[in-house]
Amino acid sequence: MTKVFMTRPLPDSVQAAAAALFDLTVRPMTTPLTVEEMRAALSDYDGVVPTLGDMFTAEIFAAEPAWRCQILANFGVGYNHIDVDAAAASGLTVTNTPGAVTDATADTAMTLMLMSARRAGEGERMVRAGHWGGWHPTQLLGMHLGGKTVGIVGMGRIGQAIARRCHFGFGMNVAYHSRSAKTLDFLAEQKDSLLALAAAVDVLVIAVPGGDETHHLINADVLAAMQGHAHLINIARGNVVEEAALISALASGQIGGAGLDVYEFEPAVPDALKAMENVVLLPHIGTAALEVREDMGMMTVNNLKAFFAGEAPPNKV
Repeated sequence: MTKVFMTRPLPDSVQAAAAALFDLTVRPMTTPLTVEEMRAALSDYDGVVPTLGDMFTAEIFAAEPAWRCQILANFGVGYNHIDVDAAAASGLTVTNTPGAVTDATADTAMTLMLMSARRAGEGERMVRAGHWGGWHPTQLLGMHLGGKTVGIVGMGRIGQAIARRCHFGFGMNVAYHSRSAKTLDFLAEQKDSLLALAAAVDVLVIAVPGGDETHHLINADVLAAMQGHAHLINIARGNVVEEAALISALASGQIGGAGLDVYEFEPAVPDALKAMENVVLLPHIGTAALEVREDMGMMTVNNLKAFFAGEAPPNKV
């Protein structure tokens, strides 16, 4: 029977579906695989279900001339932790889970936008600490999102879902910077450069894939171009933002605030960020809804099922 290895526990329904089709082993830990564990997974199993943090680099694949494993069915839409070219050179197929994550990630972006603009995290900390003395007219004055301009960096599935929520739900103007112009069902202005976008918006939302091409895409120059009241929101990958530059911009008041679901060196979060009142910090919960994680998991199962039946996997990358 085909042997499959899940690198982290997935929802029970997903594990049951996989166990019905394959000889399934589920690693009980929730931490990323070590180098030794990755090599063992490639050696001992026909298929592996990795996820964020399982760093399948070219060096991992090059350790052996041939592996037993034939497919990495990644749990997640982002796959920058897998060297896809090196995997292909070693004869492995890589799949992912697009679509299932779109709405949940867009909802998390809106959560961060509202929390950051309306100083919700700061207010909750005040209440929990027993420092709230009651309502008054100038307490915790934040930024109203209605009528403001949101800038989307990367207008793919997730970027468009965020823009629709902003436009139709909050009456915001939409601008974006992307590799190509998009045909959209709402009015949006494409900016020629990232710097031009950063300078024009009240909220800048990052929705690009991770990887070498987008590493430190948001750097000191981009932050300096932003307006002093503007907020930065990141629901993409942590290393898209140069974290040291962001800390400096927040500490100096160069930008108004930030909302982060991801971090450059996660799970490490700098003490400087944790000490700031003008930043909202979430623990990478972008897709953390049961239905969404079940949908993602079933996509990995369907990719494995198709592959081992000799068919093209639905979500080959």
